[in-house]
Amino acid sequence: MAAPKITDYDMLEKLGSGSYATVHRCQKKDTKEILAVKCVEKKQLTKSSVDNIVTEIRLLKRLKHRHIVEMHDFLYDDKNIYIVMEYCNSGSLSAFIKRRNVLPETTCRFFLRQLALALEYMRSNNVSHFDLKPQNLLLTKTPQVVLKVADFGFAQHIELGQENTTIRGSPLYMAPEILLRNCYDCKADLWSIGVILYECLFGKAPYSSKSLPELLEKIQKLQRIDIPRNTRISPECEDLLSRLLQHDRDKRIDFKDFFQHDFLDLRHAPCEENFQRALEIVREAVEADNRGELDQAYHLYCESLQFFVPYIQAEQDVAKKQALRGRVRTYMQRAEEIQHALSGEKTSVQNPVQNALTPRLVYQQLYSLSHSSPALKNSLEIGRQGELYVHEGNYKAALEGLKSSLGGLVPLLGQEPKGQRRDLLHQQIQTWMREAESLKSLLSAQNMQESSESQNANTQSHCCIQ
Repeated sequence: MAAPKITDYDMLEKLGSGSYATVHRCQKKDTKEILAVKCVEKKQLTKSSVDNIVTEIRLLKRLKHRHIVEMHDFLYDDKNIYIVMEYCNSGSLSAFIKRRNVLPETTCRFFLRQLALALEYMRSNNVSHFDLKPQNLLLTKTPQVVLKVADFGFAQHIELGQENTTIRGSPLYMAPEILLRNCYDCKADLWSIGVILYECLFGKAPYSSKSLPELLEKIQKLQRIDIPRNTRISPECEDLLSRLLQHDRDKRIDFKDFFQHDFLDLRHAPCEENFQRALEIVREAVEADNRGELDQAYHLYCESLQFFVPYIQAEQDVAKKQALRGRVRTYMQRAEEIQHALSGEKTSVQNPVQNALTPRLVYQQLYSLSHSSPALKNSLEIGRQGELYVHEGNYKAALEGLKSSLGGLVPLLGQEPKGQRRDLLHQQIQTWMREAESLKSLLSAQNMQESSESQNANTQSHCCIQ
């Protein structure tokens, strides 16, 4: 069949096709801009198909976001409807996964973070996609790889708590409440994201099946979703995955907790604004360092790493990436030097708050008041052990210790009556939460450096073999 024609565009090669539409690459005649055009044959349309197209056009006109495919034009003639969109030059996430089989966790986080930013924007506009899957997540390189959500044919304007009963989406990625023909709401998108994350990590969907009946049987039996053997993912990644893939939508993670989850860390997502923020924090760290305010300088250096590391991981320019890694290595080493210097009671000699207890004295007083509460005493001892690991340079064990301690202390704070012990407990929790954040930054920077060194070693080894 001959390619359709549009007056203002030159139609180029076909990129793909569906049941009632084909997608072509095209070039705008006056500007020479390369775009994509979705061509829909009118004679193939059912009433529901028409409704989907109208919804897609209406939403694409309205949704403008870096991680959502932008609609440039909308045209029609007696045979076809044309939706002209930006062209994504690197295919889909589905093709990306198939070429690599499984993706490293850092790459999964990179893509999922971008998808989450798009979802956050959609939720702010009360829009649910209802067909999130790797095939509908397009990639473009400019030169940075950017993920963009496409195909809003099943999308709907729906507010939190509002329900629907119309079956929509792709079975393999549909939430159980849709497939089982129950009422569903916007949290169905969160299940789909869980399936996408699982497929990125392990190369297959959790309920991969040869037929729809087999898929339905697995879901009806609420078949347990396990992490494949001989694979390892971080506790943060596993936590998010398990909370996304909850069969019961009431037990599934909600949008607020999803956007705030540690695995995504959207607050430090790579963007120019956050890069400038990192530079500003480093400037403050150096100034505090020069003034001798070492405790403040340490935490500022670590805070800057939280912004630098995601930005470097997303950077596509090799020279710029190497230069930034060198800078981060310097900041990380200085933070470690300060941490080693700040041991015992030196930890907060430079406490800027006059007449305030140092963290070491807070711990000592709180511990002396903990003997009537074994749970409090035990959690404090675990946290103190975590601090000792910090001074040994064992940041992973230190972070695990502090997180375990905080997991016990935070609930106790809610039960503690007003008084001196409650005030001291609150201060201790704040101190260890700040330290845990700094340790996460150091570990993240260490992992990035180790990954870089490993890649360089592999490259050198390959060159020697050649």
